Amino acid sequence: MKIEQIYTGCIAQAAYYLESNGEAAIFDPLREVQPYLDKAAKDNAKIKYIFETHFHADFVSGHLDLAKKSGGKIVYGPTAEPAFEAIITEDNQEFKVGNYTIKAIHTPGHTLESTCYLLTDENGKQHGIITGDTLFIGDVGRPDLAQALTEELTQEKLASYLFDSLRNKIMPLGDDLIVYPSHGAGSACGKNMSKETTDTLGNQKRTNYALRADMTKEEFTKELLDGLGLPPAYFPQNVMLNIKGYDSLDTIILKSKVGLSSNEFEAVANQGDVVVLDVRHENDFVKAHIPYSIFIGIQGNFAPWVGSLLRDVNQKLLLVIPAGREEETITRLSRVGFDHVLGYLNGGIEAWIEAGFETDSIKSITPEEFSNQLNADSTVIDARKPGEFEAEHVENAINIPLDSVNENFQSVPKGKDFYLHCAGGYRSVIMASILKSRGIHNIINVEKGINGIKQTAVTCTQFVCPSTKK
Repeated sequence: MKIEQIYTGCIAQAAYYLESNGEAAIFDPLREVQPYLDKAAKDNAKIKYIFETHFHADFVSGHLDLAKKSGGKIVYGPTAEPAFEAIITEDNQEFKVGNYTIKAIHTPGHTLESTCYLLTDENGKQHGIITGDTLFIGDVGRPDLAQALTEELTQEKLASYLFDSLRNKIMPLGDDLIVYPSHGAGSACGKNMSKETTDTLGNQKRTNYALRADMTKEEFTKELLDGLGLPPAYFPQNVMLNIKGYDSLDTIILKSKVGLSSNEFEAVANQGDVVVLDVRHENDFVKAHIPYSIFIGIQGNFAPWVGSLLRDVNQKLLLVIPAGREEETITRLSRVGFDHVLGYLNGGIEAWIEAGFETDSIKSITPEEFSNQLNADSTVIDARKPGEFEAEHVENAINIPLDSVNENFQSVPKGKDFYLHCAGGYRSVIMASILKSRGIHNIINVEKGINGIKQTAVTCTQFVCPSTKK
């Protein structure tokens, strides 16, 4: 028997492959399913089940394509109502995969259908539990996602359900049980996840704030909801794709992987309601890009930022892509449901320039130049998250987190030049591209972000923990 975590860092998501005695099961698969098929083929195993812990919000699952290609049966927990054929379990229902037993434990809270899967080996020993978004390492799942679909399911009500699920279903299990969550640090499905992606349940009982033994339901709800920002706008759309179904990834790649000449690209871009998405490195984008294009570099947390900032999964896209990464880009967009790619620029920005079309650029300076130019009248905007800003920031800087730029657009200075930075230079260029696409051009991007600024003479304000001494 073996169980393997398949972790995809750019969306902080973990799928699981379990194999025993010639049979296999996949838990929470990504949309590109070939790697799971390859693993089963290598083990000479047949995929028997595709277990889903819940209807995912942050990515489009590969359950439909995998079921079609493998013959495996899709399994959801109690109360799930998918628009396709699936096994809907009862609480504590057991499934056999080779010599392993998999028990479905209904754990509502993150969503109503959320279900964990307890793994028991051939000797009857409980080995691990696949917890989905119910229990993370250092955190638990956010309880506000169902509100977008059903108003009466308030975050307080779901938090109450999650408290009961954790106390009555998860915490009574053995301390040596290995916890296998669906996400790690960086996912928007929680707020305090560890960079570690597995742990023992016993250690989580000792260290996870949400599993304190003496915690009341009221305390749990308050701590869980404290500091929980709004979920990204694309989350409800992904939930509906996972419930209702979607086109095969093979079909999406076939229709989207279309190289366009510069003239064709320009003609399609001018049709209206089309976003030109440039996924090259930020250093290349600042030097030259198509006017009004949006930058979200593929080398970063690409798909989540696309979903958070473009918001509508039905948005039509034209792509500017580094050579050879066309299929990768289309696949990673499809992970979050962005399936409406109209094509990509053949030959890249070089072909665009050679064809005589106009380019734009972003004024960008080094941290040393920023240090020399900064004065009392300077305006500095920090694009990092509030927690990052509170920990340390340039004195008198204004915090406008990247994921709030659309809501806080009016707060951006429209007159004199202002400086813009993030942590390392990625997010600030994304924000600059969004602002420029909306007519703001008085931006000076600071390369290397706060990491570079700290190496200069610029004064930074650091967070000081309030003293508890009386």
